[in-house]
Amino acid sequence: MPKPLEGVKIVDLTSVVMGPYATQALGDMGADIIKVEAPSGDTTRMALPMRSKKMGWSYLGLNRSKRSIVLDLKQEDGLAALLEIVRGADVFISNIRPKAMARLGLGYEQLSAINPRLIVVSMVGFDENGPYAGNPVYEDLIQGLTAVPSILVDAGSSKPHFVPISFNDRAVGLHGAVSLLAALYWREQSGEGQHIQVPMFETMVPFSLGGHMGGMAFDPPLGPPGYKRTLTDQRGPYKTADGHICIIVYTDKQWREFLRLIGKGDWYESDPRFRDFGSRTEHSAELYPLIYGAMAERTTAEWLDILQDADIPATPLHTLESIFGDKHLEAIDYFKIEEHPSEGRLVTMSVAEKWSKTQPEVTSPPPLLGQQSVEILREAGLEQATIDRMIASGTTIDGALRP
Repeated sequence: MPKPLEGVKIVDLTSVVMGPYATQALGDMGADIIKVEAPSGDTTRMALPMRSKKMGWSYLGLNRSKRSIVLDLKQEDGLAALLEIVRGADVFISNIRPKAMARLGLGYEQLSAINPRLIVVSMVGFDENGPYAGNPVYEDLIQGLTAVPSILVDAGSSKPHFVPISFNDRAVGLHGAVSLLAALYWREQSGEGQHIQVPMFETMVPFSLGGHMGGMAFDPPLGPPGYKRTLTDQRGPYKTADGHICIIVYTDKQWREFLRLIGKGDWYESDPRFRDFGSRTEHSAELYPLIYGAMAERTTAEWLDILQDADIPATPLHTLESIFGDKHLEAIDYFKIEEHPSEGRLVTMSVAEKWSKTQPEVTSPPPLLGQQSVEILREAGLEQATIDRMIASGTTIDGALRP
């Protein structure tokens, strides 16, 4: 089956999580992702545990469906080789600060001069017009700037803390991929490339503030920011007789059914707190304890059956271990055991989207450092003598798999 991005060549000068997550998704869609790495390799290659040197678990989860080339861009041969690869590319994406890229000779004006149809995507920390421009940035810093630790305190946490998931990196990565695809579509209409900057901070402000604008959505404000329904420590997961359960009682129908299940069916009509969505939101801190009290009376399995019959959304609370045994994920064969040519058996996650005609799928396993260096350099038109010189000088690495 063909894939939607077959024929699109993307030069990928990103590392760690944000950029690699974006390009992995595009690689699954059929794009030829040329992952350009320094001789030391992407830092995620060093994440323990690992079976082979520079093939850490974090790298394996972010770099399938790509080819790896090593280029030392501080060497004249390395930079010249990259420019030859860019000459035949559709997209150049990086998460290196634009000023540093310009100093290397890889600014947008310099790249577009050799390839006017090129789309250049810069994944940066901050808009280049603000005082934070050029500052280094990581997941934890963006969580702090977008008020996530403070929101957790507002919701009942005893102290500010970071969410232990790199959701900013992945969300901004997907924003970058969407922007890139839109630019490809526009180029098909206009024939022109362009430069896109995807700033991490500004992209993620709506993820936190968008759900908590509250009275600040108006000018002048009608009240403080914050969404009362979610800013309470009474909001689950809820303890059952033998574990925990996640439940959302949200609509009029769901509250009517839930009150009936706990023997308080008359409350829906008689208690003004249940009158409508606005009233329930205003009294969230008082209504959530009803759920807490009821859930403790039965086991998780009993409640899941009862709530499903009542059409009230509920799920078990997974741990990092139990999610691997989720019955839904097992039924759709989401987790797969695949044989990596150097790393042996690996647990992988499937492409989630389902397409009727051009289904994305994993095109290749995560490559060894420099596994396709020679192959890519030959495709770019470099002579074998030049490639041999680059290998000898350490400008590139021939990391091809050999018997």
